Amino acid sequence: MSYTKNPGGPSKGPSSRGPASRNGRASDAAPRGKPQFDRSGKPQAERGGKPSYGGKPSYGGKPSYGDKPSYGDRSKAGGNAQSTGKLHPPRIPRPPRPAPEPINKLEGEGERIAKLLARAGVASRREVERLIEAGRVKVGEITVTTPATLLTTLKGVTVDGNPVKAPEAARLYAFHKPSGLITAERDPAGRPTIYTALRNALPEGTPRLMPIGRLDLNTEGLLLLTNDGELKRAMELPSSGIPRTYRARTFGDITQDRLEELMEGIEVDGIRYGRIDANMERRTGRNQWIELTLSEGKNREVRRVLEALGLQVSRLMRIKYGPFELLDLPRGQAIQIPQVQVERFRKGLKFAKARGE
Repeated sequence: MSYTKNPGGPSKGPSSRGPASRNGRASDAAPRGKPQFDRSGKPQAERGGKPSYGGKPSYGGKPSYGDKPSYGDRSKAGGNAQSTGKLHPPRIPRPPRPAPEPINKLEGEGERIAKLLARAGVASRREVERLIEAGRVKVGEITVTTPATLLTTLKGVTVDGNPVKAPEAARLYAFHKPSGLITAERDPAGRPTIYTALRNALPEGTPRLMPIGRLDLNTEGLLLLTNDGELKRAMELPSSGIPRTYRARTFGDITQDRLEELMEGIEVDGIRYGRIDANMERRTGRNQWIELTLSEGKNREVRRVLEALGLQVSRLMRIKYGPFELLDLPRGQAIQIPQVQVERFRKGLKFAKARGE
């Protein structure tokens, strides 16, 4: 079926030339997607107009130019550089940083690092020197090589990678050491140490403590402990002249006159021992208790001196160290000495040192 244009009115049906216009005549506009023609049959593009294609052309997506060059893989970067037309110069690796030189500051302001670490309670000064010698002490990333290194603060100092805390106030504890314990942190033979008993004797939160001086395996009595390595060293040095008092139960013949001869000192097996103030307390037959006060505190001094006098020592206990006494402290127990007494004692040590005593 075909339809023709009605000259007298609007079109009554579809036409091959398109829909009717508002004035009743067929529209000159071409269907969307096809070029438009004028009445002469020529495309409008020839008359300066732009042909309408009914929308933007579709190219099936953006063109693909290949993968972006990888800057971590030089071979890929070179291949992609050819496809993109861009050249990426290879990265030049940075030279490795030089290893930090060991610290060896021996001049200027500050204090010796061994002294600072001992004061902070890391270890005794002698043990700190061994730590430094083993390369276990650092300031930042730099290894300390000598205990004479001067520092003004412990900021950035580590031992075995652990930061060193600022020194706390010096604390002092009195411990009644029982017989049969080693005065050491550990024993290669596996014997119990004082720290075995201190686990139950000290309250939680107690800082790391170091013994001041030593008591032999079979010696009991007062053992002082501190968290301050500098105080420990000062109290151990014979030059400090701090008196230590012992009580010894002995067997053998001895007189008070012979004990008083120890005031002049005595030499035993080539070792010279200084002044010892010895007094006989009580005697039962050939057994007696003798009280001895000395200030040097050499290794096994009391036992060796009494044995040199022909006595057998069956029991030995320390009852006093400087102004601090054992009193009635139970065996295996520990107490903290009041801070007022500690500070008074430290000032006395500094005063004596300043006078050269």
